[in-house]
Amino acid sequence: MSLQPGREARIDLAAIEHNTRLLRERAGTAHAMAVVKANGYGHGAVESARAALRGGADNLGVVDLVEALELRAAGITAPVLAWIHDPEPDFAEAVAARVELGLGTAGMLEAAAAAGAPSVQLKLDTGLGRNGVPEAEWPALFARAAAIERAGGPRIRGLFSHLAGAGEHEDRAQLAAFERALGLAEEAGLRPELRHLAATAGALFLPEARFDLVRLGIGLYGHSPVEHVSGTELGLRPAMTLSAPVVAVKRVPAGHGVSYGFTHRTERESTLALVPLGYADGVPRQASGRGPVRIGGRTFTVAGRVAMDQTVVDVGDHPVSVGDRAVLFGDPELGEPGARDWAEAAGTIDYEIVTRIGHRVPRRYGGGA
Repeated sequence: MSLQPGREARIDLAAIEHNTRLLRERAGTAHAMAVVKANGYGHGAVESARAALRGGADNLGVVDLVEALELRAAGITAPVLAWIHDPEPDFAEAVAARVELGLGTAGMLEAAAAAGAPSVQLKLDTGLGRNGVPEAEWPALFARAAAIERAGGPRIRGLFSHLAGAGEHEDRAQLAAFERALGLAEEAGLRPELRHLAATAGALFLPEARFDLVRLGIGLYGHSPVEHVSGTELGLRPAMTLSAPVVAVKRVPAGHGVSYGFTHRTERESTLALVPLGYADGVPRQASGRGPVRIGGRTFTVAGRVAMDQTVVDVGDHPVSVGDRAVLFGDPELGEPGARDWAEAAGTIDYEIVTRIGHRVPRRYGGGA
């Protein structure tokens, strides 16, 4: 017997496996990294990592060491890269667990060397303005990294950066900067085996940015990294379906207010269906009055404000019963709303929609090996 009211995020692991295989084949690179940070973009890091590895990924990427150690604790032995660290890091546990360190400052390189890391990767800022060593510091960084290598310290296994996705001109400017970095690194005597710049968007749309490895993030989970093409058009399959049963149904007269502030009033006598998912579960309040919900083969719009724990749907005269499944988003190919539909309703991106689904929503896995 379930103690929670039937809410769930159903995760199709076969879809993640399919998406990984498709994206790797299109990129054609020697290596592919499955990015499973942020709990696998909300899908579950461990399960998503295993599915992506079955689909052909041979490296894993996370943000921090906590995420990396979760994978190791689950018995995953594939190479794992983590690239944001505490300002005063203790890398001993990472080294013991064979977690590779992505390092964005010269000081982090020294700390990794002191901890006995066998290999590291250097993160370069090619114009995004976030984590990474700025261009003015590249010559000194590469000279120091080469000296550390020669002295028996960490091998520089990789050099990487990240595209801003601000347009083709800007991406190509970053590509040129990355190529300058590779030239400087070679002059300093570094020979990294992994050079990577492209995430899903670059892997699909900027062939020159693919180099040795592509980092596959949102595409793994079935969503497009760009606005002008949908995931379905790219051949991707969405892996998450967010749903819950209708827990209450009531008939109300015309003019009846719905949810906080009465921003919705029924136009005529109507049926209201209560769905036990709210902003505490990750349903964006910004999509109040706009988010789509599919019940009984028809798609309706959220009535009034999304509350912390519940959402109301005005279904009019459509027959709806307690226990009917309400799908907020899933696979558009099945007639369900997509995460992008909710993103548009909330004024955000589908990355945020899937990633923000909270811990109160159980993940149910299917389609795995």
